Amino acid sequence: MKLWSKRLIFAVAAMTVAWLTGIGFAMSGTSPNVPVTQPSDVQAPAHASGQVVVPGTAVPIAAAAAYQQAAGRAAQTPAPAGRAGQAGGGTAAPARGTTPPVSRVPAGQQASDQVFKNIQVLKGIPVDEFMGTMGVFTTSLSLCCGNCHTGAGTSNPKWEDDPPRKKTARAMITMVNNINRQNFQGRQVVTCWTCHRGQLSPSVTTPLDFAYGDAVIVPPDLLPRATSGGPTLDQVFSNYIQAVGGQANVDKLTSYVAHGKSLLFGEVGAGNPAEIYAKNDGHVTTIVHQQEGDVVRAFDGMTGWWQIPLTVTPQYQLNSTLADGARFDAIMAFPWKIRSFFTNWRVSYPQSIEGQDMDVVQGNLPPRPGEATGMIGTLYFDSKTHLLRRYIRYANTMVGRIPTQVDYSDYKPVNGVQLPFKYSYAWVSERDDWTFDKYDVNVPIEAAKFGKPDIKTAGDVTGRKPQ
Repeated sequence: MKLWSKRLIFAVAAMTVAWLTGIGFAMSGTSPNVPVTQPSDVQAPAHASGQVVVPGTAVPIAAAAAYQQAAGRAAQTPAPAGRAGQAGGGTAAPARGTTPPVSRVPAGQQASDQVFKNIQVLKGIPVDEFMGTMGVFTTSLSLCCGNCHTGAGTSNPKWEDDPPRKKTARAMITMVNNINRQNFQGRQVVTCWTCHRGQLSPSVTTPLDFAYGDAVIVPPDLLPRATSGGPTLDQVFSNYIQAVGGQANVDKLTSYVAHGKSLLFGEVGAGNPAEIYAKNDGHVTTIVHQQEGDVVRAFDGMTGWWQIPLTVTPQYQLNSTLADGARFDAIMAFPWKIRSFFTNWRVSYPQSIEGQDMDVVQGNLPPRPGEATGMIGTLYFDSKTHLLRRYIRYANTMVGRIPTQVDYSDYKPVNGVQLPFKYSYAWVSERDDWTFDKYDVNVPIEAAKFGKPDIKTAGDVTGRKPQ
């Protein structure tokens, strides 16, 4: 992301100071003792213990009080088998008065080491989180499944094999967990991306072009609150609603089916037939009809499902922050309704996307036990048109956060509402670019469209393990 305007250069400086401050807090294990001013209509989220969470602080602490509590628990209470800090084997006795950790695997579901063979480090986590960690590895090192797993991508994969790179990955997970445990009280400060940055081997020497070239910044996941200048939170959301057609028009849109084509990243051609089914009460399903089977993301208001053909687990349920992300996606199918999703929205410093200034707002959910923060959501609004250009949400795993990024463009009026006719959905395992031909609005959609996908649509599942 290149920063061109003076406004953005100021933002770079502010975010850099915030980042350096956050690193200091991470090293000391404390949170900033700075009062945070909340807008009058925004209430700070409560931690599970009832203590108010302080939003908007610098990396890595967004929910400062909760983060400090989580750090204290991490220092006193051992993680379950396979959790961060315990990958190397062996556990310490719980400190007196502490509560045994709660299982991360929901009742009725199986843990990763019950579903897959030869799991030595990534134990005791749900299948969806396990699959997400695979994506964290691939994006952090620019690898694919076949670089670590024998026969991946063929009709005869041997997932349980132990090629050298898989053994190295286990050692790296143990190393990173030890670094975080010994230096950051078990908090997830160092991840694969910290060093690798998309390369197989970490860089050792700073390139001088980096030091003296155009200013480039990678913003932290948790953004600092802007202290002055720029629009208020109310203005950002109000400007957006006016830009898409006004409150009266958006209130009339209760459902839609979007029809078009989806093209996977790196492929050429017309793409595959695809649809989005959405209702404004928190239901959404996206379907891409690929030759090998349907790629489906479904959320019925309570439960989320993923279906991906040609994977070892073609279908699985979503949990924790991944389920929160599915709920977020369902609301974002009607973005003007997202204001109520978080209670701690904050306006951060402006950023740039393809040379266009963006107004940036962010919120996060309260953390679950053992988490530094809950699911994070960041929205980017074009400063000139006020239309939504992008959102990014982050889910937690034992090896780092999983980002999901959705980009919108080519807005056109549909029933008095500006809707995007181009849409890009990217996460750690794939990116697909959509082009819509039409929207059918305010149409009835059967409830089954939003439930668990029919496994028959996942292609040949012989030898695979749908959950």
